[in-house]
Amino acid sequence: MMPLSFVKPGEVAVIKRISGRDEIRQHLAELGLVVDEAVKVVNGLGGNVIIQVKDSRIALDKTMANRIMV
Repeated sequence: MMPLSFVKPGEVAVIKRISGRDEIRQHLAELGLVVDEAVKVVNGLGGNVIIQVKDSRIALDKTMANRIMV
C-alpha cells in the first residue's frame, strides 16, 4: 500500500484504507472516497492531487491525500 499522493497522473487506484479521525473519514465518504472505490488521479503537484471518483473531480491537499492508502 502507498498514499494516494504517490500515484502518478493518469493511473487508476483502488482505495484500501483511510486513516484519520471519524469526522475526516465521514467527510471523505460523503465525497465518495470509500474503501474498494476506484479513483483516477487526473493531476498532481507536490503531493497535492486532483482525482476523479465516480463522475466528480475532487482536489485534495497532500495531508489529506496521505490519509488515503491505495
